[in-house]
Amino acid sequence: MADHLTITHYTDPICPFAFSAEPLLRRLEWRLDTRATWRIRLVGLAESVDELTRRGLTPQVLDANFARLGDTYGMPVDRTPRERLVASLPACRAVTAAGFSSPERATAMLRALRVRHFAGELIDESPAIRGAAVDAGLDPDEVERMAGTPVATDTLADDMEAARRPSPEALAQLERLAEWAGGLRYTCPSLEFERASDGRRIAAPGFQPREAYDMAVANLVPRIEPRPAPGSVREVLDWAPFPLATAEIAAVCDTSAADIREELRATAHFTAVGPDGYWSLTS
Repeated sequence: MADHLTITHYTDPICPFAFSAEPLLRRLEWRLDTRATWRIRLVGLAESVDELTRRGLTPQVLDANFARLGDTYGMPVDRTPRERLVASLPACRAVTAAGFSSPERATAMLRALRVRHFAGELIDESPAIRGAAVDAGLDPDEVERMAGTPVATDTLADDMEAARRPSPEALAQLERLAEWAGGLRYTCPSLEFERASDGRRIAAPGFQPREAYDMAVANLVPRIEPRPAPGSVREVLDWAPFPLATAEIAAVCDTSAADIREELRATAHFTAVGPDGYWSLTS
């Protein structure tokens, strides 16, 4: 285990910066392969729509921010004006409920909710949450049942408390943290890298360039040879547990979206969302 990492990922289904960082995370997952164990911890950005409104947010403000981030980072964002703001705690509870079976199911549920949120769905309502469970290969009745249990509430509360107690290393990077009534919390996405052999830790709070993640890995586990870039987009899509956006595939391949579109069109099925969309293997 000397060269193994645990990566704690602080995130939230409604955060547009977390969604924008998905290409960076896909690249990191590919490069580390089985040499890292990932753990999701949910920040719980908004218990209610009223809470978001009190912060001065409106659907129009979010629409503009979502479009700007989509244009900048390439993740698929539907540009239809949103009818209202969306609270994150119902979706967070669903992710927590999915995770009781396995960490992989929590990841799948989080991804499905993210995709639906940025496609314009109301992921604080039952139809979208149940649909996301189906997308993630889960039983929506079971996810809904578990999300309503005290253990799900307590587990989410533990995550939210942890997100509001940044590590000393993260607290040294104040500009990448956010204020809340009790102090400072992690912004989304935030990663904490920990070496299995001795617990040495490197914090990468907030949205970071890919070089920051590469540096954290190199400093903690210098003997790890990163997995080389794939030889084809088919290899990436065969590896991924869910459909990928063009920007994600390009990040894993260490190339530009323009350079892989022709290969993608010949290889994969495309589902449009906003100006771009998601790719999955046709066979």
